Amino acid sequence: MEHVFTPLQCLLPTENVKVCLLILNQPLDRGRLHHLWSRAVLRACADGGANHLYHVTEGSHERFLPDYISGDFDSIRPEVKEYYKGKGCEIIMAPDQDSTDFTKCLQILQQKIEEKGMQIDTIVTLGGLGGRFDQIMASVETLFHATKITPFPIVVIQEQSLIYLLRPGKHKLHVNTGLEGKWCGLIPVGSACNDVTTTGLKWNLKGSVLEFGTLVSTSNAYDRSGIVTVETDKPLLWTMGIKEGV
Repeated sequence: MEHVFTPLQCLLPTENVKVCLLILNQPLDRGRLHHLWSRAVLRACADGGANHLYHVTEGSHERFLPDYISGDFDSIRPEVKEYYKGKGCEIIMAPDQDSTDFTKCLQILQQKIEEKGMQIDTIVTLGGLGGRFDQIMASVETLFHATKITPFPIVVIQEQSLIYLLRPGKHKLHVNTGLEGKWCGLIPVGSACNDVTTTGLKWNLKGSVLEFGTLVSTSNAYDRSGIVTVETDKPLLWTMGIKEGV
């Protein structure tokens, strides 16, 4: 079966897309947050993500109350935690030190989706691609865990970058929203991808091996067709640029 997906559909101003919004412990873009908040049917903060939500919504806190905040609470400021608790937001202690706050928050999100019988299109995560490199890699690793947690596609967005994990199989990515930046890439994180074929890229692959120390497709670009197809035998990380100001 071919998996069809538009990675930047959630940022289009006119699309009627239902998302779940998950906020990580990284700075937020106010305009992007407002746009995604209005489309979200469920909104969550992972620990210190609540600090950034509180900061960027100064003056309008009551309009931006998350459904829940989860984590081991080693990052959230006490006054922020007390504010949201006082406003009725669910505070969920998740102390497991073998999982990241992102992974734990995602597990809770999926439980709530199932409990409420929600129909959604995408889980959008804000943050996770800036700051410490080990935490960036932890965000990538959570996408691998996510294949066992949720059936819904997950994108991680920060500043002008997006990542999305392609599961083994055939994928058709629509890249004609007008919001795409000029660059894209395919990164074989975790293990070698021994058979990767693409169309729609400036530099396509045909039965190629993608592996660190062999070949990694970075700084690639599009061929103007508006569609990229990828067939891969192993999980493969898709990354792409987002236009400035989006």
